[in-house]
Amino acid sequence: MNEPLTIRRYAPEDEEAWNIFVAASANGTFLHDRRFMGYHADRFEDHSLIMEVNGRIMALLPANRVGRTLQSHGGLTYGGLITGSAMSAEMMVKTVSSLRDTLRNSGFDRLLYKAIPHIFHRFPAEADIYALHQAGARLVRCDLASAIAIGRSPKFSKSKRQGASRARKAGLEVKKSNNFSAFWRILTERLSDAHGAAPTHSLQEIELLRAHFPERIRLYLACAGDLLQGGLLVFDCGQVAHVQYMATTDAGRREGALDLIVSHLLDEIYSDRTWFNFGISTTNGGRTLNTGLARQKEMFGARSVLFEQYEWDLG
Repeated sequence: MNEPLTIRRYAPEDEEAWNIFVAASANGTFLHDRRFMGYHADRFEDHSLIMEVNGRIMALLPANRVGRTLQSHGGLTYGGLITGSAMSAEMMVKTVSSLRDTLRNSGFDRLLYKAIPHIFHRFPAEADIYALHQAGARLVRCDLASAIAIGRSPKFSKSKRQGASRARKAGLEVKKSNNFSAFWRILTERLSDAHGAAPTHSLQEIELLRAHFPERIRLYLACAGDLLQGGLLVFDCGQVAHVQYMATTDAGRREGALDLIVSHLLDEIYSDRTWFNFGISTTNGGRTLNTGLARQKEMFGARSVLFEQYEWDLG
């Protein structure tokens, strides 16, 4: 990289260029689109960065400021450097070096960095992790997710196959739906009863996001006639179909509603994708594995994928 690299803060007038770059990038998803990031803009002091060479965007960093720490964005599960096909290993090393200088000059003394897991990469894009390692960053958190390599993973376990069969015999059918409010009632009740928790998104937030991304946020319900037994909400990230939420009624759990939905989605809806991701099964900063939850995902044929976070002392 002979031309100088410049790094500047994102501004509202950059939204269109930002979104165009994300859509064509090696590793960005619609979660990095400014319309998605905007739904919780009031919760974070945005300090996203744009890296350019001669006015051409080379990389983006969705980020927010917390005191003297730059956090690769706190409202996103993953959100490291988003790059395009022009990003080489050498350029990434120089980009990270320039990033250190820029952040120090802006009053930061630390970067918390959420790497984008490899399953979301359209083509390999892990030079950022190497460059951060070379610069002295250290791994501080590792969460474990489970994903199905569609068409290449182990088959459903016997109990999952039986669950899907039982659901069919009970008259359950899977259909795409816009009835988010009905699903949210089941989801909220299930999370509250099982974990004393609530969905990450409110119903109003998910409906707002769906209005922006109607083809990316899809709800599938398992119903016996008009009776809702379970549902699964998918974030369509291109080559990855990501399960954001899933929940059943008590009857739906007994009848295998989720087994039927997952089977239907893999066979009929997302068979042309590369990955079907169930998300993480860890808590306590990644140190505690919910073995029962991980096992349930593995019974669908899913296997482990890491979501890593790094800390970089800029001193």
